[in-house]
Amino acid sequence: MNNQGSQINNFSMGKLTSLLVLMHNTEMVKEIEQELISRGCQFTVGKVGAMDLSKVVSAIETSAKTNNVINSNSYREVHALYHAILEAMQGVSRGTLQLGDILRTVGLTFSIVRGNIDFSGYNGEWISVFVYGTIGAPKKGFEHDALGFGFNHI
Repeated sequence: MNNQGSQINNFSMGKLTSLLVLMHNTEMVKEIEQELISRGCQFTVGKVGAMDLSKVVSAIETSAKTNNVINSNSYREVHALYHAILEAMQGVSRGTLQLGDILRTVGLTFSIVRGNIDFSGYNGEWISVFVYGTIGAPKKGFEHDALGFGFNHI
């Protein structure tokens, strides 16, 4: 990773959030994690599969709370995460936040990253959620790849 390692410190928090999932089974994930740590970011990666959107939201939110990415007693933090999750899931479901109601199921790997960024002159804390996996009918072989990204200020 010599050439790539020198470039990773130029990646945005959003790009690192995405790569954390897309590269989670490769050696490069260690570099991504080290870069996030060096920036003082909190992060976690997890998996969820469900036909119910509320179960997907719950799994991602629980992971963020359990791994201390957000403070579960802070409405502001939970609310910011909630909107980032919904934005990411809109990408997966192509804008229609429905799964089981219309016989769709998802199998997703997700990442949540929280950190300080300078965005258009505003320096503050943001949270990003990236999901990647499959969506389709609840029958093996009837699914396709999908991804989504959500980003919200805390």
